[in-house]
Amino acid sequence: MPSVPADPTVLHPMPEQPRVVLLKPLVTSPLIEVGEFSYYDDPDDATAFETRNVLYHYGPEKLVIGKFCALGTGVRFLMNGANHRMDGPSTFPFPTMGGSWSAHVDLLTGLPDRGDTVVGNDVWFGHGATVMPGVRIGHGAIIGAGSVVTGDVPDYGIVGGNPARLIRTRYEPDDVGRLLALAWWDWPAEHITRHVRTIMSGSVADLAAAAPGAANERPGAGC
Repeated sequence: MPSVPADPTVLHPMPEQPRVVLLKPLVTSPLIEVGEFSYYDDPDDATAFETRNVLYHYGPEKLVIGKFCALGTGVRFLMNGANHRMDGPSTFPFPTMGGSWSAHVDLLTGLPDRGDTVVGNDVWFGHGATVMPGVRIGHGAIIGAGSVVTGDVPDYGIVGGNPARLIRTRYEPDDVGRLLALAWWDWPAEHITRHVRTIMSGSVADLAAAAPGAANERPGAGC
């Protein structure tokens, strides 16, 4: 029986569960980039992700999410447009309210700008996590439910809390290096399909043995 990969272009990969959407075929904003198979789960309206979960996104910074990321209900990304001046008596953005106040728009220039928010591949976000502007989250990281991520997260790090702190890393440094070099998320879809069990439950050595071109890789291994 041939191995058939899942379809990354289908909006609802689980037709009986409309609360789950693949983000790549959903997003339309040129300021949001999402890799294949990354999904969002929300029982209310998962298709409203761009407006309900990516907030204050006026540009030009981008939100970049890698492949195979899992986003739980209520995960939100706050973008740079949320920033206010803090060097005067008031933080209120008067020029945005119109009238003659708009003549003072120069007061809104030069606000803190941390740049793009970048999420690596294979990142799992727990329910209600919040990511602050300009954060970079490494490959294979886990973001605990309710976390407020204010700083960068290392590859394969597990963080939690408000503000989120590093709890531990999932692998030792040498194994993290091996995993990054293997980059299974970039393997051809057909090859991933043949080795789903190894990717989900194997060791780092098993994954290396299953990599395309590995000396002991064999058809069907890990299936």
